[in-house]
Amino acid sequence: MLSVSPVPSFSLTSVKSLRSPSPSLSSFISFFPKLSRFVTASSATPNSTDSHTPETIPRVNNAGLKLNETVDVTKGKIRLDSWISSRVHGVSRARVQSSIRQGLVSVNGQVVDKVSHNVKAGDEVHCTISKLQPLKAEAEDIPLDIVYEDQHLLVVNKPPHMVVHPAPGNPTGTLVNGILHHCSLPCVAAYSNEEDDDSDEETFSDDEEMSSSVRPGIVHRLDKGTSGLLVVAKDEHSHAHLAEQFKLHTIERVYISLTSGVPSPSQGRIDVPIGRDSNNRIRMAAIPGSLSRGRARHAASRYKVIETLAGGGSALVEWRLETGRTHQIRAHAKYMGVPLLGDEVYGRTKSMALSLLNKRVSRSDQEEILELVSKMDRPCLHAVVLGFEHPCTGEIIKFSCPPPPDLAEIVGLLRRSGREKVTTLSAL
Repeated sequence: MLSVSPVPSFSLTSVKSLRSPSPSLSSFISFFPKLSRFVTASSATPNSTDSHTPETIPRVNNAGLKLNETVDVTKGKIRLDSWISSRVHGVSRARVQSSIRQGLVSVNGQVVDKVSHNVKAGDEVHCTISKLQPLKAEAEDIPLDIVYEDQHLLVVNKPPHMVVHPAPGNPTGTLVNGILHHCSLPCVAAYSNEEDDDSDEETFSDDEEMSSSVRPGIVHRLDKGTSGLLVVAKDEHSHAHLAEQFKLHTIERVYISLTSGVPSPSQGRIDVPIGRDSNNRIRMAAIPGSLSRGRARHAASRYKVIETLAGGGSALVEWRLETGRTHQIRAHAKYMGVPLLGDEVYGRTKSMALSLLNKRVSRSDQEEILELVSKMDRPCLHAVVLGFEHPCTGEIIKFSCPPPPDLAEIVGLLRRSGREKVTTLSAL
């Protein structure tokens, strides 16, 4: 169901100022008035004088930690991995699942190696936390745009086209490889959501092949083509605490995108389940009414048009996710009939955009716009704001980073060709 609903504003409390954007990025900030009220990312290297590089800190291994308790639930059943995670403080869910799979957990005296095994009130559970596995990813000296760093976590501004974690076809050159070099991380468990409640470009899911030896410290992720802010944990306590915030949807995240066409109405809420596209396994799809049949999972997105551009040929849109499904923004945008500019997987947007823009912009701008749109080789999607509770201090910290040059250039040109301001970012 597509419905119009108000989008609440951010509370601008406890915002830290770290460093000002470099001159080369100052023009990008003009996209979003008063963006400087947030922490802003710059293009300075991590070794610049204003970057804080913490000393090496001890990390709690938790290997051998034992749990011997009786399940006490009010009613029904609960997954074994979920119950253990709720009883063991500072240990990631993936670490608990690894312990189960290694035969280190028994229920009523019987070894259970299935993470989704259900336990009920009165069951006796014995668990020993497994050792952290050696890292398989190699450290690489890759430049990282670090927005914030302390001894517990860091926030990175991921550039477009960088893969977050190693995978077949992308074993090196990933964000994880760069983080290993920067932080000298020995081994940090990855995060896995409860019953895949939040799987998307944002968070990891139980049905993916999760391994603490492959995705160190990564609490959430962005698609290869998506740019913007990511938080990375340096220790398991921080990892588990941040993971819980993602699970509870208390992390504040704002995305901006360029769409092919203009969403109608100008703001609203899309509540349409998302599942794997039966015609294309690499693509997700919004599938109305499929939730009860198990083909898709609940997905809800809120959006707001910031500006209409190029005479209505495109729009700058703000997105906030109530859930986190794979390619959620991309799939919901396609469902609305306004796929993201540059997103060829979800709708032949180059030909669509060229057709729309060619009819709406002045002849003098057409050639330049057509060239930029034709060269756009990623979805125009950027994670602009990230806010969360610090896992150790409890302070609410928020960060923002302006869009990268490729997105900035095309927004500027589309604005020049016709701009109608609809609203400002509700975060500002």
